[in-house]
Amino acid sequence: MRNIWIKRSLGVLGLGLAIAGIVWIAWPNPIPVDFAVVTKGPMEVTVDDEAKTSVREVYTVSAPVSGKLLRIARDAGDPVIADETVVAVMQPVTPAFHDASTHEQLLAAAAAADAAEKLAEAEVRRIAAALDFARKELGRAQELARTDTIAVRTLDKARFDAEANAAALASAKAQLDVRRSERASVAARLIDPSSVPAQSNSACCIQIRSPVAGRVLRILQESETIVQAGAPLIEIGDPQDIEVVAELLSTDAVQITPGAPVRIDGWGGPAVRGKVRRIDPAGFVKISALGIEEQRVRTWIDFTDPYEKWQQLGHDYRVIVHVTIWQDDGVLTAPAGAFFRKGNDWAVFAIRDGRARSVLVTLGQRNNQTAQILSGLSEGDKVVLHPSDRISEGVAVAQREVQ
Repeated sequence: MRNIWIKRSLGVLGLGLAIAGIVWIAWPNPIPVDFAVVTKGPMEVTVDDEAKTSVREVYTVSAPVSGKLLRIARDAGDPVIADETVVAVMQPVTPAFHDASTHEQLLAAAAAADAAEKLAEAEVRRIAAALDFARKELGRAQELARTDTIAVRTLDKARFDAEANAAALASAKAQLDVRRSERASVAARLIDPSSVPAQSNSACCIQIRSPVAGRVLRILQESETIVQAGAPLIEIGDPQDIEVVAELLSTDAVQITPGAPVRIDGWGGPAVRGKVRRIDPAGFVKISALGIEEQRVRTWIDFTDPYEKWQQLGHDYRVIVHVTIWQDDGVLTAPAGAFFRKGNDWAVFAIRDGRARSVLVTLGQRNNQTAQILSGLSEGDKVVLHPSDRISEGVAVAQREVQ
């Protein structure tokens, strides 16, 4: 009897162990997830975008007249002194070539100018002879008038003839000068460019000097060439007087106020501080890399850190700006990757006794990394980061092991 009882007990025990083993094998293992802890501390919301540096006052030196620009002997970065440093030199333009038809026309015009000049010279000689005769007649008339031999009218007529011929001679001489100038003009147009001697530096017409002290930022026209009046030649500015220009979306710009703090990084050096100086009152349309029309607004930012921290920056360098639009020192936050939509509300999977529990939360301010929690969680609570579709209400979870 005792042996039968022992055998039955061993059978029941074996069956229980078998059932326990089957349950243990079939029991689901906790799903490995990443945890995050709800903490309280400082938080800020920023507008982030690419920007570029710019010298505050850039002076573009342009050609004052049309002419031949000699090769600029300056390099970018060279220092210049206001009203002393010669940054560009210009010479007169060499006469242009003309075709055979134009050349024949100019030769005919030169011949006509020669003939007109000779005609004017002959006219001068004729009137000079008439003036000489009139003056002699006036002298004889004055002698006869003293003895009352001739009438007063005859004396007046002799005086009129002398004055009229004098005026005619002056007019003829002026006409001769006109004809000679016309001849010189045609002769100048006939000059062959190959016969024009090379200009020396001492014969240069214009030396363009720097309008301000600073450094050469960019040479816009380095090689020797013919330029028109107003053509830009060189840019000059002070590389220590730099600002940052950001073209922000208009929807972001309306949230920014002058004086807002800015963090500037992404330029290859340590992050530096700045502040918003001005926001343009007018925007403009810019096409994005995806071909989308965007309404942008220029925002001007000044450095607040000393020059030594950002002295490696130059004109038109790329930077990333983070403009602060909201900040607080005591905010309950969690990583943005922990939140998901549940209907019209936000929710998280909070860890309760090793299991995921769905909790509705109310969010406040948000940035790219964290979100402010107004209600639903407390400091120290653990939440699941980036919950997958395997995470559901009440499922067992465990901290993922970091390899």
